[in-house]
Amino acid sequence: MEFSIKSKNPEKQESACVVVGVFESGKLTTAAGAIDKSSNHYLSDVIRHGDMNGKAGSTTLLRDVPGTACQRVLLVGLGKEKEFREKEYGAAIRTAVKFLKDTGATDAALFLTEIPVKKKSVAWRIRQAVIITRETLYRFDQFKSQKNNEFLLKRIDLAVDRKTKPVIAEEALAQGQAIAEGVALARTLGDLPGNICTPAYLADTAKRIAADHALECEVLERSDMESLGMHSLLSVAKGSHQPPKLIVLHYKGGKANDKPVVLVGKGITFDTGGISLKPGEGMDEMKFDMCGAASVLGTIKAAALMQLPLNLTVIVPSVENMPGGNASKPGDIVTSLSGQTIEILNTDAEGRLILCDALTYAERFHPTAVVDIATLTGACVIALGHVASGLFANDDDFAAELLAMGSEAGDRAWHLPLWDDYQDQLKSNFADMANIGGRPAGSVTAACFLSRFAKKFTWAHLDIAGTAWKSGAEKGATGRPVALLTHFLLNRAGKLEN
Repeated sequence: MEFSIKSKNPEKQESACVVVGVFESGKLTTAAGAIDKSSNHYLSDVIRHGDMNGKAGSTTLLRDVPGTACQRVLLVGLGKEKEFREKEYGAAIRTAVKFLKDTGATDAALFLTEIPVKKKSVAWRIRQAVIITRETLYRFDQFKSQKNNEFLLKRIDLAVDRKTKPVIAEEALAQGQAIAEGVALARTLGDLPGNICTPAYLADTAKRIAADHALECEVLERSDMESLGMHSLLSVAKGSHQPPKLIVLHYKGGKANDKPVVLVGKGITFDTGGISLKPGEGMDEMKFDMCGAASVLGTIKAAALMQLPLNLTVIVPSVENMPGGNASKPGDIVTSLSGQTIEILNTDAEGRLILCDALTYAERFHPTAVVDIATLTGACVIALGHVASGLFANDDDFAAELLAMGSEAGDRAWHLPLWDDYQDQLKSNFADMANIGGRPAGSVTAACFLSRFAKKFTWAHLDIAGTAWKSGAEKGATGRPVALLTHFLLNRAGKLEN
């Protein structure tokens, strides 16, 4: 999809379709009003005759509107004007794009981006329009023998008023496209089946990203991890024929001596639960257990495309968790890279076993901050559903920064407690700690476990078990939290116009 910025009058726009908005009261947006005036109140007549009520989600397509240079005018209902905020803006963009892709229009001029959104800038509106458009048009059909026909829609012009500085609009457009690319990569990796997307496939993907964007890439093999003492991570891979990988990518857009932000993504490419076998129903969705890894790979790709002036390191511990004659057993004790010992009471609590060694490995990069991202606990789904990711942090200011960027991106998280009171649930009679803390506060005790390996840096943990993919008729990866992470990096780099 090709995007561009336009500041031309809507009635003079030579396009296959011009998209304008109508509020529930029948009030026309500025662009719709301009078309109404040039067409001798054609739009007002349509509204008066009841063909458009302005309710959110409604659409009316008009052809050959007099006084215009376009082939079609699409009216999109915006709902009540007083309630038009971020969510309503995103819904309007989504409604328009869904309608456009099923028309014969090859291009469109989107004047919804001119509509003011309270406390949001034109840069925000442009970024969101691009991200939402690409999200709406995404599809995964590479394994279908009968593929859908290509969309006719190839180009969208995003309208801005003449007061908008071109440099701000163009930069926001470039940011939106980069973030959308990162989200698309994360979704594609998540949607791939486990027999294709193995740890080796993730490593090859990282190498391709590195080659495309001049990044540094290193892949540690089983022998490398054995030499380092990553026995917690390696314990998860023991039942699988797929070799484990520790993938490290470096993007160096900052100064040589600038400390990097480090992102750690859980890369369990398929999770059977191991010896603590999961129920068969819904187990196919455990291909999504590498969505943390997918999100950090998507994020570093977006950062490279935006050429952000900061240093970023991505670490992906990747294994397959399978039952087998050599698989870890409940009651086994392993020694982590940090030297702390872990009693494995449940082999299905495996994500924390690979993340803890990756967090310890992150120390060598002297990070300014570390965020790990993982589809870690079903308990987080029970707590927050599929709306917000769970956020834990050892620094409240850092947590607040991430929360704010999640809200800015429309990729929200919620701050959950990381109090020492919960640490007692991880006590073991035989090792320094157990890998589970029982049913109560399962997402909290999982974060408490990880916090024991993150004491040497500012750290946050995002539990995306409820937000990384959808089930049912819309089954598929969402690409979250790439938007949150990229906005966080944009803000850190001083490049976020909001």
